Amino acid sequence: MWLTLLVGALTLLLVWDFVRKRHSCATLKRSGITGPLSLPLLGCGIQALQLGAENIIDYVGACFNKYGATFRLWILDESLIYTKDLGHFEAILSSTTLLEKGQLYQFLRPFLNDGLLLSVGRKWHSRRKVFSNVFHFKILEHYVDIMDSQSAVLVEKLQPVADGKHVVNMLKYVSLAALDVITETAMGVQVNAQSDPEFPYIKALKSVVNIQPDRMFKFSQRYEWLFRLTAPLLHMKLVRDIRIMHDFTDKVIRERREAVERAKADGSYRPLCLGDGDIGRRPQMALLDILLQSSIQGRPLTDTDIREEVDTFMFEGDDTTSSGVSHAFYCLARHPEVQANLYDELLQVLGKNRMEPISQAQLQQLKYLECVIKETMRLYPPVPAIGRHTRKDLQIGEQTIPANTSIYLVLYFAHRDPKYFPDPLSFKPERFLDDTWEAEGKRQTFAYLPFSAGPKNCIGQKFAMLEMKTLISKVIRHYELLPEGPEVSPMMNFILRSPTGMNVALKPRLE
Repeated sequence: MWLTLLVGALTLLLVWDFVRKRHSCATLKRSGITGPLSLPLLGCGIQALQLGAENIIDYVGACFNKYGATFRLWILDESLIYTKDLGHFEAILSSTTLLEKGQLYQFLRPFLNDGLLLSVGRKWHSRRKVFSNVFHFKILEHYVDIMDSQSAVLVEKLQPVADGKHVVNMLKYVSLAALDVITETAMGVQVNAQSDPEFPYIKALKSVVNIQPDRMFKFSQRYEWLFRLTAPLLHMKLVRDIRIMHDFTDKVIRERREAVERAKADGSYRPLCLGDGDIGRRPQMALLDILLQSSIQGRPLTDTDIREEVDTFMFEGDDTTSSGVSHAFYCLARHPEVQANLYDELLQVLGKNRMEPISQAQLQQLKYLECVIKETMRLYPPVPAIGRHTRKDLQIGEQTIPANTSIYLVLYFAHRDPKYFPDPLSFKPERFLDDTWEAEGKRQTFAYLPFSAGPKNCIGQKFAMLEMKTLISKVIRHYELLPEGPEVSPMMNFILRSPTGMNVALKPRLE
């Protein structure tokens, strides 16, 4: 009897799986979109998830070589499309309606809730308008002061290992510096991560951003119920760490709100006004302060609203910057002629006094450094793929993407396409000195998207460029980078990482 029930249940599952996938499979077949063998119920899931995050880039690259610029995967109940086709990039990123993130972004929701990165519709649109004030150029000028002071701490922390012999994983140091920058600019508090990496909030954040992305490529942890069942201790740690982070952010918000109320009571409160002549010189210019003064349709943001956006800013401003800067150090160490050209520019623009604070105007003059950063993000985009989810059939040219499909635009491979970047695997910052390649047509513009494009492009890209310029320029002025240690091994999840580290050796400059 039990065997009969089991066979019956399995038969029903197979029929349900066939019916559920029939429309998608037929649509993809008509569109000429193929992919690896998909088994009933499991799809390609077991094969893909067994690879792990460290091998997924090679797997995706092999699929592009075998199935073309767009291919499909079924992972259990999820329909996935991976593409490096610029036509798809343009159609999807230019859309004002296709704004929902791909299903893999669900792993960020317990931490970020419904902040700017994950929200859609009216909520996203109104929050996006609020954030336009956060990156006003005068406020960015205030942020540069924070970036410069924390970059000086980074230089100091590197000194004990700067003997030209130690293999230094730059990500370890840069990530703490980026955290110091982002916590002070986002929340207006100093956590001193570079001096105290054991601070509870810092440990919790690092734990969460490691656990959640890794779950994407582990069958036993991909679904919440299965994660609780197969890794109960890790699940409890994740829940505890998220609570630590949220409690810390809530405490900061509560204290800042109380300070504002006290200032209003004693008459010393002065609301933020972007027409103000002294904006940017005021002591409280953190993202949090701006959000506390913001309203949507006449209603102020709640503490929960603010926490969502502060947490989102923390996530997007920490790991992405750390990945970009660390990869830049790795590339500079292995291209001494590029490093020499960059050092010459730094001397020319900033002078020989390495202790003098840097200004936003000086950072904007560092054109070759900007090329170095752009070329680094071409080869090693901090966000290697961008995901969208379509709830209905989507027509792109002669191809139809079926409803309920997550589409991943794989920047990592698009940025290495020889049709748009001659000699694509070589590190050549000079290719960005002349932007004629970008001006030749709109389609070509979508060949290079380190900050995404369209309505959901990275609103903090100016902030990110200033921070990367500040960190890199400060370190290069003090140290010569040498090629030591293992080569990078790109690993794809939300942020491009390397299990082998991003290694260099450092030698103090004598000038």
